[in-house]
Amino acid sequence: MEPNPPDLLLEPRLPGETVQQWVFRRLRRSVMAGRFPPGQAVTIRGLAEALGVSAMPVREALRRLVAERALVLLDNRRVRVPEMTARRFDELFAARIMLEVEAAARALPAADAALLRRLTALDRACDAAVEAGGTEAMIETNLAFHAALYGARPDSVLLPLIESVWLQIGPFMRMALADLERHYPVDRHAEALAALKAGDEAGLRRAIEADIRDGIGHLLEKLG
Repeated sequence: MEPNPPDLLLEPRLPGETVQQWVFRRLRRSVMAGRFPPGQAVTIRGLAEALGVSAMPVREALRRLVAERALVLLDNRRVRVPEMTARRFDELFAARIMLEVEAAARALPAADAALLRRLTALDRACDAAVEAGGTEAMIETNLAFHAALYGARPDSVLLPLIESVWLQIGPFMRMALADLERHYPVDRHAEALAALKAGDEAGLRRAIEADIRDGIGHLLEKLG
């Protein structure tokens, strides 16, 4: 029996974007946003049917995602999220802190009024998702907030590295959000915004590190 495909993110095809590019972008963002549940195998055929395309662009997209260590190949037709060990998660957790704290600090000089308005709107959307209990919306608005901050510098080389780590952690974000109120009592995004407005690099570094620690640090205990 063909397994049910994951609930993929809705990503309209952009002008000038090839089918191959669109399929890869949509699958990549879906993995990053936790739409591929850990342990659930998916097939090329199932994904192709969900996307309304042939098997060829799906096969190529999955090959690239396997190369990025976001998925593992089970055979020539199925893939799944790699198993997560406490040791592997600890390394990914440390990588997030090192890369994202530095990326935030380097984005500080580019924090103009337009960026602050965008981040404020994304923070409000994230708060609304939390109030509504929308897991998918929480993950997506949180990623959007961080991506907007780290991508404030168009020449940033850190954001692609950060996204590589997000790809490997993304499928486990639902687990991290299971007890959000207990592990995330302070709005770290609000702290980051205040630091950005004040031009406070040290405060921004502290806020981003605390955001990551509060958001996913407790998963170490569950995976240990």
